[in-house]
Amino acid sequence: MSSTRHDPADRSQILKGAVISGVINAVINGAIQAFLLKGSGPIPLSADAISAGTPTVLGSAVPLAVSLAMILTAVSHWTLKAPKKPFVPMALWLVVKHGVLAFGALVAAAVVWQRAIGTVEVGVATAVVILGVLAGLVAAAVNYMTIAAVVEHDR
Repeated sequence: MSSTRHDPADRSQILKGAVISGVINAVINGAIQAFLLKGSGPIPLSADAISAGTPTVLGSAVPLAVSLAMILTAVSHWTLKAPKKPFVPMALWLVVKHGVLAFGALVAAAVVWQRAIGTVEVGVATAVVILGVLAGLVAAAVNYMTIAAVVEHDR
């Protein structure tokens, strides 16, 4: 890979953009969750059942992370100005891969949490912070992985 000052494929530039994307998404999704959870009582982080009947923080995080991963992968590809690989099949595969990765990682984390710690209830503010941070981490990781994978490098 040849690298110049303005090379958009520069890893540090990609990382900087990913961090900015993550912070923006954390704030936006934290605000959305604050609106949705306003007026709720304590919320369990996880529950010891597949269908708990009550919403949990990590249960809410799974569809949030999966949808963010898939949408932001496509958006990262479409908004990238640098020479890039075609959407089909490269970025389409990344959309699926990032969605599955987000699903698997969060479900595994929730199961390990439930097994190791058990059911812990948290207040709305803590739930909002957790969901916002998870959304930011997903957004940053997806942005970095997508751009690093689809940018055409000079050889």
